[in-house]
Amino acid sequence: MDELEALVQTFDHATKVVAGITDDELGNPTPCQEWDVRTVLTHMTGVVANMGLGASALDLLPDITAYELRDDRVSQFRSEADRTLAAWTKCDLSGEVNVGAGPMPVAIAMRINVLDTATHSWDIARATGQGEELPDELAKFVLGCCEEIVTDQLRGFAGIDPAVSVAADANPTQRLVAFLGRQP
Repeated sequence: MDELEALVQTFDHATKVVAGITDDELGNPTPCQEWDVRTVLTHMTGVVANMGLGASALDLLPDITAYELRDDRVSQFRSEADRTLAAWTKCDLSGEVNVGAGPMPVAIAMRINVLDTATHSWDIARATGQGEELPDELAKFVLGCCEEIVTDQLRGFAGIDPAVSVAADANPTQRLVAFLGRQP
């Protein structure tokens, strides 16, 4: 699986999760301490939007936390995801892009996009009682991205908890979320 295919699968999965959120669940707590479902969804959608802007070499959102959700959250997320996929498709994988943390290789930025969206779709699914499992091959790909990108320094900077232990027979999604400090 390459980065683009992983993004397609991640955005499709996340769209299903977003579609499963009811209005009364927006205030539910999530595995992201101090963030409710609305805050995680705002962050996830804002990051997807910013990734598309960066991949298109456009000005980034000045503050992702100020990104505003519309009433039709599903079509909003899907529109941002489709725009972002189109932008990534046009990028030269050997080039660099700025998605908010300074210039970085396009492939790394795409992996960050996959990692962020897949992880936060799991957070939302957990908080709203939806099926939490990512497709196995996607979860394996995302875990590989995490192992490459998520250092102790990044954990401290991004507020990612230390990895937690899982059973030897844990499935790929459980191993992924445990690596990111969440209880599967």
